[in-house]
Amino acid sequence: MEAQGSRRRHLPVLLLWVNGLMTLGFSGARQQSELCNESLMLEKLPACGKSFEEMMKKVDSKKWCNLTEFIMYYDNFTQCTEREANNASCFWPNPLAEGFITGIHKQFFSNCTSEKVHWEDPPDEILITLILVPVLLTCAMITLVVWCSKRSDIL
Repeated sequence: MEAQGSRRRHLPVLLLWVNGLMTLGFSGARQQSELCNESLMLEKLPACGKSFEEMMKKVDSKKWCNLTEFIMYYDNFTQCTEREANNASCFWPNPLAEGFITGIHKQFFSNCTSEKVHWEDPPDEILITLILVPVLLTCAMITLVVWCSKRSDIL
């Protein structure tokens, strides 16, 4: 019983010791203490763009709007920009990296506009059917409910 009381007295000391270890960084968590080196990142990002440009030369320019034609190249480009941002101790994406990526998009994908779909009404026969069927079913269900509620003696 006395040993258990001793453990209870030492528990707050143990908790403070563990908290101190974690605060000092012995917990395994890595804190980022370096500041973002934006100039280094801006110096390294063009290499990613140059590599992407070289890979895009393999794709016919008429197919640049078809993502399936160059998805691997774009993935490599994205990973490269993320790696270079991280090497410069910057988070990714950040406004500078986004500006660079936007410039690449303008260079390669500016002609890739989405085609707007022109919606048209269906022919009148189909439209009338699509409107009348739910209205008639609703009326029929209401009539059935009213009729069954008046004939509760049968149910």
